[in-house]
Amino acid sequence: MDKRKWGGRPESERFPAGAGADDAESGAVVGRNAVRELLRSGRDVDKLLVQRLDGTPNHALSEIISLAKKRGIVIQNVPGTKLDALAGGVPHQGVAAFPSEVEYASVDDIFALAEKKGEPPLIVICDEINDPHNLGAIIRCAEGAGAHGVIIPRRRSAGVTQTVAKSSAGALSWLPVVRSQNLAREVEELQKRGVWIWAAEAGADPYYEHDLKGPCAIIFGSEGDGVSRLLKEKSDFTVSIPMYGQVNSLNVSAASAVILCEAARQRHTKREV
Repeated sequence: MDKRKWGGRPESERFPAGAGADDAESGAVVGRNAVRELLRSGRDVDKLLVQRLDGTPNHALSEIISLAKKRGIVIQNVPGTKLDALAGGVPHQGVAAFPSEVEYASVDDIFALAEKKGEPPLIVICDEINDPHNLGAIIRCAEGAGAHGVIIPRRRSAGVTQTVAKSSAGALSWLPVVRSQNLAREVEELQKRGVWIWAAEAGADPYYEHDLKGPCAIIFGSEGDGVSRLLKEKSDFTVSIPMYGQVNSLNVSAASAVILCEAARQRHTKREV
């Protein structure tokens, strides 16, 4: 399979010269004109930061805020000191935006990749994973285990930032990442397409007792709260990792590695004829 860049465009086009201040550390685009043009371009944006003005509306940013709302982009009001730190000395004019590191894929892209490889779909669903290092590590594990795609929510989750891209160690070049408006609805649609849903949750049956060879999606929950109640209710099964020491759980990225490697073992073990 040819190497695929799900972003679709070279860096010189994704970050055009003169488009605005792009801090190498944070990946933030700052300044009114730069952010306005970013929003108009149609490129995926993870979130918009607007300087907090102690309750006074910032009319100078009304057009930018309106554009962001129309596109369903997360808007956060933050103190000016945060924007100062992001801008690294460049005038931010009270606004900054975080463009995504990739152009997000669709669920159809995941199914198409599975069909191309002649395999039943293996999908990873990340339920409100807020730490970008964890999200990047999960994407890396998913690609290494032969998964066909990752689904993340649009809100209350890390987007695909530079930190996520770096933590994925190149996996984003090969694996479709879908950004969903509603994970619960996404789960229902997957079930209609013949995909069985597993939620990784403490106290359930051991993961290795489940058959993960068919079309399946595995949900991994947030670092603090685990899989949300609604998604657990919609899942067909729950699985857990037995723990035998004093620590009763694993980091979510470590847990994903354990369960996904078992799915890979089951799917790629040669069967006796």
